[in-house]
Amino acid sequence: MVKARISVILPTYNERANLPVIIKQIRQLPIEVECVVVDDNSPDGTGELAERLASTDPLIKVVHRPKKLGLASAVLDGLQKASAPYVAVMDADLQHPPNLLPSMVNLLDSGADLVVASRYVRGGGVVGWSIFRYFISRCATILAHLLIPRSRVVKDPMSGYFALKRSVLEGLHLDSNMGYKILLSILAKAKLTVVKEVPMIFRRRLRGESKLGQKEILNYLRLLKDLLGKG
Repeated sequence: MVKARISVILPTYNERANLPVIIKQIRQLPIEVECVVVDDNSPDGTGELAERLASTDPLIKVVHRPKKLGLASAVLDGLQKASAPYVAVMDADLQHPPNLLPSMVNLLDSGADLVVASRYVRGGGVVGWSIFRYFISRCATILAHLLIPRSRVVKDPMSGYFALKRSVLEGLHLDSNMGYKILLSILAKAKLTVVKEVPMIFRRRLRGESKLGQKEILNYLRLLKDLLGKG
């Protein structure tokens, strides 16, 4: 059986149109990647489609959950299924480019504990955002840097796309209710010696609906409050 270099956790909710595309892009990479799809009982049939894809691809695993439980808990549940020495987290909506994974693996091989795909380093950026969306993102980053000093090791602590060694998570308590900013909690709590960033162009979602809303903003503010004094 082929051993994967890295396990990629793909939380999904109504991503039926996007899932086959991102799996195809991942399979075109020059490294073996295990895909762990964690589906929150998507009414559009994403979970059933993931099972069909897994039936012909031994490097796809599927986790079915009874309802929409959130990204952080999806990542934690995906970790239980992941088998590779490195783990990555990325969105299944095609906004995160899979072609960064080989570079991230190389940096982990070279001694990095955590590699973050960053919108805010040289070569990174965003495409298709409104001024308001960009303003919200930058404000969230500034707040994180001000209140969580350990987050300052990266320019984009709010990124949803990152890779790390499994050992980084050993013994680490991550609250499953923290919302979608699980990276910030890892930066605040984990023992990290070497952290690297790679530039990412964050692209417009082509299909489906954005998951950013008032609830997620409130969850983020609660997370900052919980992390105060820990980072």
